[in-house]
Amino acid sequence: MLVVMQSHASREQIQKICERIESLGFRSHSVEGTERYAIAVTGDLHDVESCGLEDMPGVQQIIRISKPFKLVSRESKPDDTIVRFPNSDVTIGGSEFTVIAGPCSVESREQTLTIAEKVAQAGARMFRGGAYKPRTSPYAFQGMGVEGLKILAEVRERFGMLIVTEAVDIEALEAIEDYADMIQIGARNMQNYSLLKRAGRSPLPVLLKRGLSATLEELLMSAEYIMSEGNRNVVLCERGIRAYVDHSRNTLDLSVIPAVQKLSHLPILSDPSHGTGKRDRVTPLALASAAVGANGLIVEVHHDPDHALSDGPQSMLPDQFAVMMSQLKGILPVVRRTLPEPLPKARAAVTVVQP
Repeated sequence: MLVVMQSHASREQIQKICERIESLGFRSHSVEGTERYAIAVTGDLHDVESCGLEDMPGVQQIIRISKPFKLVSRESKPDDTIVRFPNSDVTIGGSEFTVIAGPCSVESREQTLTIAEKVAQAGARMFRGGAYKPRTSPYAFQGMGVEGLKILAEVRERFGMLIVTEAVDIEALEAIEDYADMIQIGARNMQNYSLLKRAGRSPLPVLLKRGLSATLEELLMSAEYIMSEGNRNVVLCERGIRAYVDHSRNTLDLSVIPAVQKLSHLPILSDPSHGTGKRDRVTPLALASAAVGANGLIVEVHHDPDHALSDGPQSMLPDQFAVMMSQLKGILPVVRRTLPEPLPKARAAVTVVQP
């Protein structure tokens, strides 16, 4: 249910409506748009009428939201969400096309800073790198943990890029809050509801990846878990789904991007690295992602992928990444998006010397 307020409604009137909603056992969520202010009502609303809210001062109308996902739906918020970060001009959503790049795993300080310098100078606005790694084999490299997070924090300080890294459980998420700028919920955890709820109580934005076999509705319902806990800064990510093919690791479902944008106000990124699993196919799928309207990309880059501890075959070389960024500049104006210039610290970066 959506309580749409009159344009002249006072804060006192809004507060009284929220109190009324809470007194009925439901939850209230503010939804601010360019043309209206509304209050979303969530909870078990089956067979519940408007609860007398339509007669309260300041209320313009009551709208029933037909979708099972309420806060995520365009019915609740017609305007596109733009995720912003404190003390930074980096955004996800809107007219800017945001590129996140970096290695699959933080393997060492030297490896991470070397890659960071390259992708920053090519125009990446955010840096990805796994300090905690969920792996198919329990014997595979699981990440450096907190030491990896400290290296990522050094990347932000040196090059100005914001940091996004994956939380594999609640303990990891709490550590990430002390070092990173954005929490990634990976494909394997898309329906880990306790982790989603904890992310929903975090002050950091959340990047939510689509599960390996998840439907569009399941992805949006997972985002609803996060938003229902109060965190409105959610970014979706299409990273490829399982299919009956042997020519790629996964199948990047580009059709889901415009489908998401029709149903939801949340921005959506594309991950052509996991979506293909093949280095030589990342650029074509990245360009195609931009063409169908994705709000940005998250790609894996490694300066020595043959010796990477994880996902080497799908990691681009830095020179390939730079070429891809150049090619994006030819496509993005067609879809009315722009690729921001490299960050000031990236332009001033010098070669990293290992102490």
